[in-house]
Amino acid sequence: MSLKKLAFKFFTPSCFKANKPIIDKKSQTSKEISSRRLSLSDLSNSSVCTVLSDLSNSLIGSNLHIFSHSELKKITQSFSKSNYLGEGGFGQVYKGFIDDKLRPGLEAQPVAVKVLDLDGKQGHREWLAEVIFLGQLKHPNLVKLIGYCCEDEYRLLVYEYMERGNLDHQLFKRYGGTLPWLTRIKIAIGAAKGLSCLHEEEKSVIYRDFKTSNILLDSDYTAKLSDFGLAIDGPEGDETHITTRVMGTHGYAAPEYVKTGHLTTMSDVYSFGVVLLELLTGRRSVDDCRHGREQNLVERFKPFLKDSHKLDRVMDPRLEGQYSTIGARKAAALAHQCLSHNPKCRPTMTSVVKTLEPLMDLTNDIPIGPFVYIVPNEGKNKVGEHRVEREGRADSDVVKNESIGEEKLVEKKAKGHHRSREGHGFRNRNKSLSSSTVYCDTAV
Repeated sequence: MSLKKLAFKFFTPSCFKANKPIIDKKSQTSKEISSRRLSLSDLSNSSVCTVLSDLSNSLIGSNLHIFSHSELKKITQSFSKSNYLGEGGFGQVYKGFIDDKLRPGLEAQPVAVKVLDLDGKQGHREWLAEVIFLGQLKHPNLVKLIGYCCEDEYRLLVYEYMERGNLDHQLFKRYGGTLPWLTRIKIAIGAAKGLSCLHEEEKSVIYRDFKTSNILLDSDYTAKLSDFGLAIDGPEGDETHITTRVMGTHGYAAPEYVKTGHLTTMSDVYSFGVVLLELLTGRRSVDDCRHGREQNLVERFKPFLKDSHKLDRVMDPRLEGQYSTIGARKAAALAHQCLSHNPKCRPTMTSVVKTLEPLMDLTNDIPIGPFVYIVPNEGKNKVGEHRVEREGRADSDVVKNESIGEEKLVEKKAKGHHRSREGHGFRNRNKSLSSSTVYCDTAV
């Protein structure tokens, strides 16, 4: 065994063995956590083993499964490249599949397995934070932790599998169209509810690393917060803040936290404001390809957020005007409030949720694209049937010729509604009927 592995094993008590948790019944820690949520402040190097055993066997964390490394190796096909999903500060993530024979009471399901990188930026404490927080906190907008592996030098986490990956990928790397307006609002609401859940705990939890890559999405675009490695318990009693070493991601951290190290739940609210601005603009919080002030998203667009006449400068051009003007104004005003330099002027996450939820009902002023009718070709090779397929509000429609299997793209046109942001309408509306595609004004 390498010196690195020996050192790591020495740091962590060897009593961690998969499927064989040891419970010290005389431990004072066990008595203390039985009536309240376990926190990181309860931990010390000499009691880690007991704490995790208590967690996995407590009423709150009893549904956590302790996996062996060989089991996780099996369900990921030896962590094969074909199952590789991505990599973060913690380590690499692989897709796996648990069948109903692996563990009694554990249903067959796809999972995501995160492997701690011993050379990475995050270490054993961050791995433990994930187990502590996600093992006890349950909410529809927090990713579900199914179990963990703590065997010799191995540290792994097993989560529910999220079909659509993270928001960073969907917003900035998505191919075949952009995220529709209402989908963006739905994601913002889900993420806000996740933060609100943490902040409203009896002992508040500060997430500390809220960003697009830590917001996972299921098949219905329900947002769930993941990666709790930097999460920390909030101030208690008369304390107004906690002071920590500045950690997080550049572009998302609140200015007062960067300057003083003072951390509160309002620090998370600022980070949420950055993500909300990313959803509005379709731009990253920091763009290294730009110069000067334009690199920082907040510095560039915050001045426009309260001016409704400058809303067009803010909104993502890929939306092509397909959004509610009223909803966009309210979302922009909310982002401006969250991004206030004065933490006391920022709203609570509960207030953020209440502001965002009604925006899902503002649909009357969302422009609707035209119905595309495919005219059958005349002549010897007459086509028997045509069909138009659409997905959401994608930039193009796929038109298939069912008879001969041909496929082509038909550019979609946004309906004018007299908005300058939507271009000049349909310039080619009066084309000859011999064209295979006719754009109709009738909205469907």
